[in-house]
Amino acid sequence: MLQFFKSPLPTRLVALLVLVLAVRLPLLWWGVPLTAIELRALLVGERLHEGALPYRDLYDATAPLAAALFAGLDVVASRPLWLYRIIALALLVTQALRLNFVLNRADVHPERGYLAALTYLLLASATTDLDILSPLLLGHTFIILGLSALLPTSREGYDNRRLFRAGFLIGVAALCYLPLALFLLVGLFAVIIFAANSFRSFLLLLCGFGFPYAVAATFFLYTDALPDFSRFHLVPTLSGLVLGADGLPLLLQWRLLVLPGAVLLLALARMFTTSLGLVFQVKFQQMMLVWLLVAGLMAWAGRGVAPGSLVLVLPPVTYFSLYLWQKAPRGWVVEVVFVAVLASVVGLRYREILHLETVLQFPAESRYAVQPNPQYAAIKGQSLLVLGPDMRPYIDNRPASPYLDWRLAQADFGYLSQYAAVYRLSRNLAPAPPTVLIDQTNRLEELQYKVPAIFGRYQPTATPRVYRLK
Repeated sequence: MLQFFKSPLPTRLVALLVLVLAVRLPLLWWGVPLTAIELRALLVGERLHEGALPYRDLYDATAPLAAALFAGLDVVASRPLWLYRIIALALLVTQALRLNFVLNRADVHPERGYLAALTYLLLASATTDLDILSPLLLGHTFIILGLSALLPTSREGYDNRRLFRAGFLIGVAALCYLPLALFLLVGLFAVIIFAANSFRSFLLLLCGFGFPYAVAATFFLYTDALPDFSRFHLVPTLSGLVLGADGLPLLLQWRLLVLPGAVLLLALARMFTTSLGLVFQVKFQQMMLVWLLVAGLMAWAGRGVAPGSLVLVLPPVTYFSLYLWQKAPRGWVVEVVFVAVLASVVGLRYREILHLETVLQFPAESRYAVQPNPQYAAIKGQSLLVLGPDMRPYIDNRPASPYLDWRLAQADFGYLSQYAAVYRLSRNLAPAPPTVLIDQTNRLEELQYKVPAIFGRYQPTATPRVYRLK
């Protein structure tokens, strides 16, 4: 099988796509439950489609470009979960093929073909966490697209336009998921080992990175939302307040890294027995080691549980796996290893259906999906405000206030003794108060005392802690 995919013929690409779809589509066809990150994305897109402006009219830390995409998808269809899954798969295929193209064109390995794309897509199929359209997956696509611009075009150094483009794509990636800005470290290392004038070249990289943020800051400045952009995008993300809140548990994330980690260790063991002929190949190898280090820093920035974290290690693992799949005196051994990897991917992906969870001590990702809260089953199709961190009531209802993320909402609800916070509450809710209020934190009595014009209009219902507007 490996020998088949070592050919660059277009038929190999078709076979690759058929194989990957055969691994992924059945589970998608049976249906993957709604996840917390998807629920947040659907709600953000819905609010922005209704005319809200990010950060100014919505207390949420979703990066601006990711939020804009979610809003655009909501224009196509209301809460289009099926479209999210299709786009997530398309992004993974784009990343794999682009990485494969760059590795082949740069001659980083003597053998060409579609092995890199095959490895990338197979390892990505081991978990349904990468079936999800997350901001990290979206931003990582721009990192892959910018990889070719980090490589030298001649022995004399860099083409200035390419360096600026590399920084620009990293900046766009950060506007999708801010911690991706750490890939500037990969860019810095590439500049040091490839560029003729490292300092000037790195300044070009920084200028390219700053340009998307300058455009975003200008937009929010003219929409009177620049302070909120800093308060709800930059500060929470850098402090780790929101990162990882919607992802899988840390222990499960570590277990998902077992298979890529095993492939990486085998590939590194094989790499040390392979001599690289060109200086460029050695430098590229060093750059991918730095990439692996930055992926670790990214995982730490996301507390290890940010949705889609596995995608961060796929490029370096894919590159090093080329040493594992290269020709060997006993070629059947490599084929057996590949078949074992393929079987492991299928086993991990379908472990719930194959009843392997107990045997592997590996719970399925679907067990951490969002389920409707039975306590609020009678509330459907209402405009809603939830005073608390539980977002499950929004599954069957729509948010009707800026206070989507309860932790960020503490900027107002946590300072009710201050006039400015009370004023913001009145300004944000007075135009169209939600028809239903769910009080999970026992704050309504204080709110009725301090903001009676709005919260004094809510009356209790038969369901505890659920109030309806008069």
